[in-house]
Amino acid sequence: MKKTGGGGGPAGDKKRGRRADSATETAPRKQAVKKDVFQIFAEKVRNHKDLESRWAVLQETRVEYFRGKDLVSFLRNHPQLKDLLEQDSNLDIEDISNILLRKNLIVRCDRVVKTIRPGKRKLSSWPAHLEIFPDQVFSDNDAFFAWTFVNRRPLWQTLLSFCWPVLTLAICLFPVYPHQVKLFILYFCAGVLLLILCLLLLRALVFGTLWIVLGKRVWFFPNILAEEATLKELFQFWPQKDETERPKWTARLFFALVAMLVVVLLRHHAPDEAARARYQKRVYNIIDDVLEWSPSLALSGMMEKQTVANVTDSTNNVTDGGAGDSAWSESTEGKTVSDQSEAEEMRNVGETEDIETS
Repeated sequence: MKKTGGGGGPAGDKKRGRRADSATETAPRKQAVKKDVFQIFAEKVRNHKDLESRWAVLQETRVEYFRGKDLVSFLRNHPQLKDLLEQDSNLDIEDISNILLRKNLIVRCDRVVKTIRPGKRKLSSWPAHLEIFPDQVFSDNDAFFAWTFVNRRPLWQTLLSFCWPVLTLAICLFPVYPHQVKLFILYFCAGVLLLILCLLLLRALVFGTLWIVLGKRVWFFPNILAEEATLKELFQFWPQKDETERPKWTARLFFALVAMLVVVLLRHHAPDEAARARYQKRVYNIIDDVLEWSPSLALSGMMEKQTVANVTDSTNNVTDGGAGDSAWSESTEGKTVSDQSEAEEMRNVGETEDIETS
């Protein structure tokens, strides 16, 4: 008897055909899953700390952008990043940038304001408002390029997004916190607010002094009030280079005289020592009332008021209870009224006698 193998006959041909079809179907799927090398290259370049970038508004959309000349210098200083392009690693920087433009990974932009503002020597190096440039070709001559893909969110941002609901719930539950926790939050918020105000005042004083004396515009923490600045740019301490022209000496002299006049007026109308001491005492009393308050003292005060009210009600009830008490009260009221009338008569007699003798 002859055994038939699993691969022989028409049934075996059908099985082999199914395997071949499945293999041809999975091959394109694996190729489709494979990520584009230019996408990987763009993500690597965007997340690199050496490529300088800013945030701006592009057609009512907040985008991150960079300058063409910065990309050229960046790729020249980091040629190892081209290895991510595999067979296209030998391309020039201009060709790589044009491929990124064709794949819609970046888009060329142009500044909205193209005229020099009064008081400045040249256009801003990093404009805050952009528009799409008609010719989508790479250039390193005053050209800006915005990233079009969504950058992957870091882990700390994901964890921070889960903390926002917890923080919101904690703020809503503030009235039920213990008294010591409320004091800690009060001191912390007051300290942060005082730090911000002192920082802004110090910036203004340094700017005004250097502008009047040296004619230079120096803002420490230049991005502290910028709306489009990132968290890293927000705490940048060193000021940016002054790109505007030197102010006129007449304007500096005028503002110096105004500053001196303000100082003289404030010094002339400043409160004296007695007024300052009264105001300080009043403020300290308010702060002490807030800080020395505690739930135990509040409850004890409420209990004392309750006991006093109960004693008063009991005395009123005892007084209003019997007829003898009412009669005694009426007799005493009659006596007091008669005594008052007699005293008034004696006083009037004495006054008339004094008038007659005089």
